[in-house]
Amino acid sequence: MQHDPLNPLIVQGDRTILVEVDNPRYEPARDAIAPFAELVKSPEHIHTYRLTPLSLWNAAAAGLAAEAMIDALKAHAKFAIPANLMLDIREIVSRYGRIRLERATGQEIAAITERTGQEFTPSVPGLGWLKLVTADRSLLDELARQPKIRELLGESIAPGCRLVDPGNRGVLKQALIHLGYPAQDVAGYTDGAPLPMALRPITRQGIPFAPRDYQKDAAAIFYAGGDASGGSGVIVLPCGAGKTVVGIAAMAMMGRHTLVLTTGVTAVKQWKREILDKTDLDESQVGEYSGEAKEIRPVTVATYQILSYRDEKDGEFPHFPLFDKMDWGLVMYDEVHLLPAPVFRVTAQIQARRRLGLTATLVREDGREGDVFSLVGPKKYDVPWRELEGKGWIAEAACTEVRVGMPSEHRVEYAVAEWRAKFRLASDNVAKDDVVASLLQRHQGHRVIIIGQYLGQLRRLRKRFEIPMITGATPNEEREDIYRKFRAGEIRHLILSKVGNFALDLPDANVLIQVSGSFGSRQEEAQRLGRVLRPKASGESAHFLTLVTRDTREQDFAHHRQLFLTEQGYSYRIIDGEELREEIRTEAEILGGQAAPR
Repeated sequence: MQHDPLNPLIVQGDRTILVEVDNPRYEPARDAIAPFAELVKSPEHIHTYRLTPLSLWNAAAAGLAAEAMIDALKAHAKFAIPANLMLDIREIVSRYGRIRLERATGQEIAAITERTGQEFTPSVPGLGWLKLVTADRSLLDELARQPKIRELLGESIAPGCRLVDPGNRGVLKQALIHLGYPAQDVAGYTDGAPLPMALRPITRQGIPFAPRDYQKDAAAIFYAGGDASGGSGVIVLPCGAGKTVVGIAAMAMMGRHTLVLTTGVTAVKQWKREILDKTDLDESQVGEYSGEAKEIRPVTVATYQILSYRDEKDGEFPHFPLFDKMDWGLVMYDEVHLLPAPVFRVTAQIQARRRLGLTATLVREDGREGDVFSLVGPKKYDVPWRELEGKGWIAEAACTEVRVGMPSEHRVEYAVAEWRAKFRLASDNVAKDDVVASLLQRHQGHRVIIIGQYLGQLRRLRKRFEIPMITGATPNEEREDIYRKFRAGEIRHLILSKVGNFALDLPDANVLIQVSGSFGSRQEEAQRLGRVLRPKASGESAHFLTLVTRDTREQDFAHHRQLFLTEQGYSYRIIDGEELREEIRTEAEILGGQAAPR
């Protein structure tokens, strides 16, 4: 059947898909289109998805055929699929793999040398020449006329085949994807220095350990037997689903020197701790490269910040040589959606090394998803959050937006403020403090994280509630001590600045109160929700609460942040702040406790 009036999808010729949220068939339809469609709007009743070239190419790279995408649309469509849209999907998907980067043979180089009388020496020592190949000769001729492509191509080897210097491998792939023809790179990789390692069946802490099935599958799909078809790509898994374990499993499969890039010193220490805990490597083999230490070892964990550091005098990046200090067999990008722009530059130069990106979302706020696709690799594996939640691998989460009024005495200041300042005034609304008090009353027996963007707001909350606080200025030794106490249950409430967005190992936190955030960042929403998604030993649900000032710019941006939660399948309850406080007071009275603070 091509369509059914009871179905929830309205598929339109402009590549948008409208989805009826209240339709009984909503969930299977949403799950069917999520692998190849991008969510762009999620109001209460109708969600809007869009088919983009990148969303279709990522699906194709993960093994989904164009006909499977069309069949999914047909199975859930209310009306017939527009014929032009089906043609569009087939045409766009067919572009992935139409052009390939392969390794040039010695015979091909010898034939060109004999024909031209020139010696051909690649710009990267030790790497052979590559070739750009397509069965569509006219397409290659057309692309070769483009200025940004022409300067990256060498001699013609044969019709539909041009020589490529290995030093141009990354920038050529960037240029091709911008023209709408993503190259399938099967040119292979340098092996890197060997580093035999194995996963421990019992961790150093004495806990039985084995990667979960989906973690093993993700690592195996990335590795792909170690041949030219594997070795570069992005694994998309929810925060709390154990992306670190996937990375460690991939390292063990590769058995090569590995460079891990991550978001900060706390994340570096967590990666190092996990590697030593779950593999048979020892301290002498795992190093930290950050602002605090410059250890270069067979496995080196570095921060994006140190690599992005630019010398003010000469404008150079003094730590970029780290990429050449060891013969890396694998470069791993933790939270790849946060990859800084300067690191794209050096990544374009190391395309002969295997690259693994780990992330909870492919969305980048700077719009450079195409560069992740071309330079790190396409999406290779993706598991919906709700699927893992249903199997108990991540905690069930209840997401709530609490809308808080702004006190009348601050309304005038808000009304006359500059456009950008309005967001900060709304985010730092003092009326949120009373809502936090009520929520701490409700969740007083739980492990609660309060997280926010603005230090003045967080210091105010720390003073009122006498809760430990960690910011970027907190010394690492003190920071680690507070985290340890939280994990041990010695403290149950914790305030974090935006340093808490990334790579925190606080598995027992089950309530997160977000008092302010970075405009409409879906990346940040992903990270913060992940702080409470790890499964709890007690089986408790997780609670993710966002406090938003009503009728302000903050509420406008909150709609965009909701997109991330909605695309992962979470329902999003919205409640008035006063209604919530009254609800909590009533609960306390029923239980015979004290009313929540007013």
